[in-house]
Amino acid sequence: MLGFPPPIWSGHWRSVESDGRPVIDRAVLARVLRSALPYRWPITLMVAAILLSAILEALQTQLLRLAIDRALPTASHAGNVKLLVLLSLGMILLPLLSGLIGVGQRQLSARVGEGIIYDLRSALYEHLLRQGFRFFTSVKAGELVSRLTNDVVGAQRAVTNTVTTLVSNVALVVVSLVAMLAMDWRLTLLSFVVFPLLLLPLRRFGRTLRQLTRAQMERNAAMTAQLTETLGVSGVLLVKLFGRQQDELRRFRARAAAVRDIGVQLAVAGRWLMLLYGLGAAVGTALVFGAGGYLAIQGSMTTGELVAFTVYLVRLYGPVTALLNTHVDLATSLVSFERVYQLLDRPIEIVERPDAVRLERPRGSIAFEDVWFTYFTEASPSDGVVGLAVREREPSERATIRYWALAGVSFRIEPGELVALVGPSGAGKTTITYLLARLFDPTRGRITLDGYDLRDLSLETLARTIGMVTQDPYLFHDTVAANLRYARPEATDAELEAAARAAQIHDRILELPEGYQTVVGERGYRLSGGEKQRLALARLLLADPPVLVLDEATSSLDSASERLVQEALATLMRGRTTLVIAHRLSTVLAADRILVLDGGRIVEQGTHQELLAQGGLYARLYRLQFAVEPAA
Repeated sequence: MLGFPPPIWSGHWRSVESDGRPVIDRAVLARVLRSALPYRWPITLMVAAILLSAILEALQTQLLRLAIDRALPTASHAGNVKLLVLLSLGMILLPLLSGLIGVGQRQLSARVGEGIIYDLRSALYEHLLRQGFRFFTSVKAGELVSRLTNDVVGAQRAVTNTVTTLVSNVALVVVSLVAMLAMDWRLTLLSFVVFPLLLLPLRRFGRTLRQLTRAQMERNAAMTAQLTETLGVSGVLLVKLFGRQQDELRRFRARAAAVRDIGVQLAVAGRWLMLLYGLGAAVGTALVFGAGGYLAIQGSMTTGELVAFTVYLVRLYGPVTALLNTHVDLATSLVSFERVYQLLDRPIEIVERPDAVRLERPRGSIAFEDVWFTYFTEASPSDGVVGLAVREREPSERATIRYWALAGVSFRIEPGELVALVGPSGAGKTTITYLLARLFDPTRGRITLDGYDLRDLSLETLARTIGMVTQDPYLFHDTVAANLRYARPEATDAELEAAARAAQIHDRILELPEGYQTVVGERGYRLSGGEKQRLALARLLLADPPVLVLDEATSSLDSASERLVQEALATLMRGRTTLVIAHRLSTVLAADRILVLDGGRIVEQGTHQELLAQGGLYARLYRLQFAVEPAA
């Protein structure tokens, strides 16, 4: 299971067996039915095809009855060769026609099932992309992948198999019952004697299958999560560096064994269910055949009618026993939909307002006004990003304790101003950049861009306005050109080259085996740290945003490359608002203003010389961190 807070999920689990009986969540079932509405005409044709196939099967049995009673020789009449030939041809043509209809029906059911799952998978992926950053810090990526793959495939089976089988069973039962009642109503009633005896064990096995199905999905999700974590480049690097291959292998084998064991249990439980089906059919057939044989001996029924009735009966038992278990089958099939809907119902933290403002070209004036922020909330007490800093208990929160990553932060950056953030680890520097990009919203206070609260601006405006290079630039497993064009898909080759030259990475790109068409590997692992950093800067230059956020953006560059990049950035930053998390002396010397953070608060601010003269935290950090570096 995902590590999400119970208050968000608990309302969706009404189908859990509180008293041992499977309960179909009607809300989930209604949502599934609504998702099928766009496919109502293919569904109508599919149902018609299933009904027609059932009728053709019934006609095949009637051909068998006619062959026995009228075409084959008996004590009362000679055989009819012509009729036998015609009936034999009918026995070939009817299955052929039924098979062709079955192909069409299968195509329709597949189109409906795949269409519904396409809609569901697309909606789920879109919903996940709209989730806030907090969501992804508290959920394992492998479990999300499992929901998008394993659970969606399970939902597909529910649509294409369970629903189709249900409709087919209903059609077979109706057609068979009509034919059986027309032949002999007494034998028809006798054939149903066995069903009440099967009802209780069928329900019990159905509950077991449902519980095993849910457990199988959860164990598959856990196994997928480990695979995603340990087989990615970053994960496998960590495993190898610490020599934990055997430990991870043991963990994987344990989880794979759990999946194996649950698969065996499901197979055995299914086989026991088949045994019950077979036993019920055998007992019912024996009763009907005995009674029908007596009627045939008495002359009340022909041999052909007895054989035909028995064939109908054998065909009837499977669908009827399945229909007796329909409640459990539906509940089990809906497990996959439940798990997908859990994610779809997860509230979106960062929401764009319907009347959001779109700015064409913001000036880049930024203001933080009494901003407080915590990574921990009551709804998600264990979200993954750890904020340090101020611990405060609010009077209205009783025993709730918040750990504030930022506490009462206020500052203003004018358009074109270069501001550097300096402070010890955990002081809140990166948090400020996250809030400025609206990856999170402030817990209190507000942040403005050109006087507009960020929450009043469109997300497209923010993405176009604020360009960021993070501490560890992310590159896709794609070509250099594709990674650069991620900032601006319509960029020309000349524009790519200009941005790369400005970031001092063009010459290095040309040295790669295929130049700009070289695949950089997962997360760019085929490039050095400095090369990735410069490629990220080129991507930022290509985006041409009015506001720049550089989080240790030059920390991986050697001195020569840094000097060249700083020159390019100086041109880029002219007339733009720039916020830099500073780790180099050259950065703080170039800054118009320096904000010094400690414990989530701004404790000092001013120019380099002003802060040195104060002899406070900045002066101490300067002596420890910057004094050994030569001034640029």
